[in-house]
Amino acid sequence: MEVEIFSDVACPFCYIGKRHFERALAEFPQADEVAVTWRSFQLDPAAPAEPKEGGTYARLASKYGISLDEAEAMGNRVTDMAEAAGLGMDFEAVLSVNTFDAHRMIHFARAAEGQQGTGQAQNRMVEVLFDSYFTAGENLADRDTLVRLAGEAGLDPESARVALDAGQFEEDVRAELSEAMELGLNGVPAFVIGRSLLVSGAQPPEAILGALQQARESALAGGSAG
Repeated sequence: MEVEIFSDVACPFCYIGKRHFERALAEFPQADEVAVTWRSFQLDPAAPAEPKEGGTYARLASKYGISLDEAEAMGNRVTDMAEAAGLGMDFEAVLSVNTFDAHRMIHFARAAEGQQGTGQAQNRMVEVLFDSYFTAGENLADRDTLVRLAGEAGLDPESARVALDAGQFEEDVRAELSEAMELGLNGVPAFVIGRSLLVSGAQPPEAILGALQQARESALAGGSAG
């Protein structure tokens, strides 16, 4: 059973959703039957490569037409959710940049494992990118940073640099961005289970677990979720 997770590394709910999914999978008796693939989605495809000026709350206030106090309250609600999921987020450290190349590194990790891989390299790359963005304030549009992070994820840094400089995986990312539109995905995280069941948002672990169980039952009954 394949679970495709459409997400953006600049999405705090995607990081929270990742933790919720991991908890759900840990409770799923048939976890070894689940193949996880991370898919590309961009919340802001037009975001610049250079960090925007001003703090995170100032950018939120400008984006949503709210006050700084309201923006900070919004951020606090998200960090509370993150803390409940076992994550620490520093919104003031976040650098708002374009995530296209970061998605290419996720594809790089997938390719590094090959078709017989377990998906662990891709999962490590995703985890490193999330952590670097939300806790360390890394610039995920900077190629030197991405090369270093690939190494931290256990991948070959020089191969990562070659891939970035050569434009590898650009079409793969674009194809998945188009695919998300075709599937009608307007936000992330989105967990597509067996191409027949969709779980949207950072749902609680029990909701994701229920969806996994439902998909497996459907597959056993001859449905299309396997």
